Amino acid sequence: MTAAEAFTGYIICALSYFFISFGIQFPSFMRKLAAIMFTDIVGYSALMSKDEKLAMSVLEKNRNLHKEAIAKFDGEYIKEIGDGTLAIFHSSFDAVNCALEIQKACCKEHSLNVRIGIHIGDIIESEGDVFGDGVNVASRIEAAGEPGGIYISEKAYDDIKNKGGIRAEFYGEKNLKNIPDPVRIYTLIAGQKRSETAESIRTGHGTSKEKSIAVLPFQDMSPEKDQDYFCDGITEEIINALTHIQRLRVIARTTSFSYKNKYEDVRKIGKDLNVETILEGSLRKAGDKLRISTQLISISDGSHLWSERYDREMKDIFEIQDEISLAVAEKLKIHLFEEERKQVVKNKTQNLEAYQAYLKGLFHWNKRTREGLLKSIEYFENASEIDPDYALACTGLADSYLMLANWGYSLPKDTKTIAKKILLKSLKIDNKLADTYASLAFINSLYEWKWKDADLNFKKALKLNPNLLKTRVWYTVHLLGLGKTKNALEHSKRALELDPLSLVANNSNALLLYGLRQYDDAIKQFRKTLLIDDTVPVPYNFLFFIYLLKGLYADAVREYQNLLSKDPMTEQYVKIIGDIYSKSGMEGCLHWLIDEGFDFHKQIYCLPYFRAVCHALLGEKDKAFAWMEKVLEMRSDQIFLMLTDPGLDNLRGDQRFSLLLEKTGLQ
Repeated sequence: MTAAEAFTGYIICALSYFFISFGIQFPSFMRKLAAIMFTDIVGYSALMSKDEKLAMSVLEKNRNLHKEAIAKFDGEYIKEIGDGTLAIFHSSFDAVNCALEIQKACCKEHSLNVRIGIHIGDIIESEGDVFGDGVNVASRIEAAGEPGGIYISEKAYDDIKNKGGIRAEFYGEKNLKNIPDPVRIYTLIAGQKRSETAESIRTGHGTSKEKSIAVLPFQDMSPEKDQDYFCDGITEEIINALTHIQRLRVIARTTSFSYKNKYEDVRKIGKDLNVETILEGSLRKAGDKLRISTQLISISDGSHLWSERYDREMKDIFEIQDEISLAVAEKLKIHLFEEERKQVVKNKTQNLEAYQAYLKGLFHWNKRTREGLLKSIEYFENASEIDPDYALACTGLADSYLMLANWGYSLPKDTKTIAKKILLKSLKIDNKLADTYASLAFINSLYEWKWKDADLNFKKALKLNPNLLKTRVWYTVHLLGLGKTKNALEHSKRALELDPLSLVANNSNALLLYGLRQYDDAIKQFRKTLLIDDTVPVPYNFLFFIYLLKGLYADAVREYQNLLSKDPMTEQYVKIIGDIYSKSGMEGCLHWLIDEGFDFHKQIYCLPYFRAVCHALLGEKDKAFAWMEKVLEMRSDQIFLMLTDPGLDNLRGDQRFSLLLEKTGLQ
């Protein structure tokens, strides 16, 4: 119970005593406990855009089915909300049985696919309507579920878990919008292992989809073809704006940009990404004149749900972006809550020069190279100087410094100090940027070992924007560092849904599977990471360790040879490590890596950790602990692997390992 709930309960109890004492009739708005059920028709917006008459027929049929089922289980049909309904019941058992009855009836009607959310909590009844925290939670549970499923809170689950004929599986602990604490949610199952419809959505083989969109990179139609950074920036800004819409799954930048300059059929792209709609566009800039053309396309039949051409001046770019984002929400029939709308149209700056510098910073940041990061720092600093109140430019600048450390180009303990100072400045300018809280949490976690502060800031970031990719990825790493692998898996899964081709999302998922000792799954996931970029060293290093732990020494050596072969400077060592393995076996290879092999690693601040693991695998504990002390001294972000890395298992029974954990606050 929250403090607000407790206080409200106290007030109501006091009022109750007052009314009884003086014989006064209770007012109509008194609170009571009820099971609250929200429902929603999946795919209704798309149907309405194609055939309004059919859509209205489906809506009427749906409401009649609901009213009949709700009456059957002594529920109260409160009201209709768009294509959804709100009802209350005396018990969770009645609500759940009603939900099952509705789904059963909807299965017979092929035009209906309903998602249902149930929660038990306090409500306030007034003039035929209901209000309160319980109503808000039930609404968010329904929105957080997958099409075709029935989702219930843990409170409702506790009431029905021992009832015959009803089963449920744990769906996840979710941070729901405007709900202060995470809510544990279960998906309802009746007489089968899992709802067939929900399973089809999970595996990507179903016919129904949640409201979802991919924004493809805008094409540069300018005469000089010199607006690449501007086109990319506009696309990314629209993606970021749309991520604030709670009930819309937005494919993140990396995956969307993998289709840049690839002229594939949008329907194929949509099916590949499992999205319902595609937004594409073009930009033409000549002097101060700007022409932006956009089209919102339905994947089901390739039809245009909406298109618009904006012939404006450069100074109108901020308004154009807002208009596009709001038009997408409107055409997808998504009702925006007031706070969502504020975030979607939130002005980051009104200074055009600062904005263009910021977009150039983004352009170079996304190159993922040392040179690109240094260039992005230059542009983000320029944007901040032009507009000192540009909070997002400050956060971009801080992220550039963070990635210099994270990718091994600078010393972490020095870089994080610079980054944190910039982030605190950003928060003074704007304390409602999810990007800023996520970056601050990253520092709290990996570099400062302030685990509680990190958790708090990650939750703030998720509350402000649950679809921000970097929050999901970095929270995965944070939770893995704490050994909370179950929660880490939930955030990792969501990150991959948001950006299937993200290098960091795939890599962090692979590291999570490695820490869980699910070696075969980890191998598959590292292979997926290498399909995205086969020059990244981390997957090769951990594939080496996995095969070594599995006793497949020849395979382990082959993986390190693969890494060495990717760089002309290290190709000559491919044969050397092979010869060492032939003569001295795996022990000889590990000693060579410790003495020489890891020195070729581009991410130099990973080296102490890798050397520590090698010594641990060799049983050389003193040397392993000496290197682990260097890991702590450098504040290397590899710390997050300490609790779960199987390569360190030889050290765990030693008192010195406990002391290491104590120093980091992980004990």
